[in-house]
Amino acid sequence: MGLPRRGVDGLVEALSVLSGASIPASILESDVLPARLATYDRSLLDSLCTSGEVVWVGAGPLGAGDGRVRLVFRDQVDVLVPEASADDAPEGPVHGALRAHLAARGASFWDDLVRASAEAGADYDDPTVLAALWDLVWAGEVTNDSLAPLRAFVAGSPGKKGTAAAKRAGARARPRPGRLSRLGPPAGAGRWSLVAPLRAPLPGQPAPTPTEVAHARATQLLERYGVLTREAALGEGIEGGFAGVYPVLKAMEERGAVRRGYFVAGLGAAQFALPGAVDRLRSARDARRTDALGGQDGRGGNDRDDIVVLAATDPAQPYGASLPWPPTDGRPARAAGALVVLVDGEAAVYVERSGRSLLTFPAAIVDGRWSDALASVVRSGRRRSLEIAKIDGAPARESGQADALREAGFADGYKGLVLRNR
Repeated sequence: MGLPRRGVDGLVEALSVLSGASIPASILESDVLPARLATYDRSLLDSLCTSGEVVWVGAGPLGAGDGRVRLVFRDQVDVLVPEASADDAPEGPVHGALRAHLAARGASFWDDLVRASAEAGADYDDPTVLAALWDLVWAGEVTNDSLAPLRAFVAGSPGKKGTAAAKRAGARARPRPGRLSRLGPPAGAGRWSLVAPLRAPLPGQPAPTPTEVAHARATQLLERYGVLTREAALGEGIEGGFAGVYPVLKAMEERGAVRRGYFVAGLGAAQFALPGAVDRLRSARDARRTDALGGQDGRGGNDRDDIVVLAATDPAQPYGASLPWPPTDGRPARAAGALVVLVDGEAAVYVERSGRSLLTFPAAIVDGRWSDALASVVRSGRRRSLEIAKIDGAPARESGQADALREAGFADGYKGLVLRNR
């Protein structure tokens, strides 16, 4: 993933690689962006969003309290963000009222949305309006100038849909006509607007053609992965799959902009890579050969920082998407909140989303640095604590990997091995 980036320039560089990727909102600022920056400052992302340079768009719900989002630069919304599907558009009196109001009046605040629902004769209590609003968000129809409501939503703020207590609270707080200008729930804060106008071309400019859209998406995938395979494209869930960008990739190969070859063993033959990515792969291969011949200390690599901890759903984490999971007795998955420790690019351990269960892969036996890397997740503040109760299905304190975790700072607790950020 390269050297850690810093400041707003580093954040822009990280976003340029992630642009258009569908990422669970719950891990965006806890795992995905911090993994790419020396120090992540969410106020920098706020500034990019409120200034209009970066837009976030919903890409589907994940249960009742999470969903996938795409961060994209404003001038790339029309090519990197798929159009909202009319077949999947949420329907209901409140949905229709909000949609019509935003189309007629433009960007609006919470009290405007409540008033619009009331004037349409639909329910206008907080939980009902909030639920409809977020249905439109996850459908990719509505966005906000700020990330504050998104953070409030995934943090489980009061008033979020799906809880009986929230609905009762909303009923008690039912606004009266003429008294609708008041603060709403945190997940409804900020200025809401439709995504569709962001897709409209600038005055005097034509809309992008299907070929231009395919070219932009193919270029973005190459920027993100370096080596683009059919499996990676399918894992992205792009419209048309790999076949949708293949003609563009083939044309880019003919122009010499990309190389085609068999760069990653075990994957399909249709692999396209940026020249720089091919050179880096060859350098890494040569370095490993040198390490093997030079008799390294068994820690798997040289003095470079070749170990990272990524979210299981991070686009840079290939296992479970581009690559199959290494052998293990457990059942790892690309679940939001789960972590994977990669050592020299190989998956060493998998930590489930609750943090209570850890699975090891063969690479964990070869290189023990994974335990220090896992401890750094807590010490850096990405997690408040980790309490591992089981390792490979057995009690953590009795596992053969327990000593490695203890040496990294984990202590014996009531239910397992614990590390807390003090």
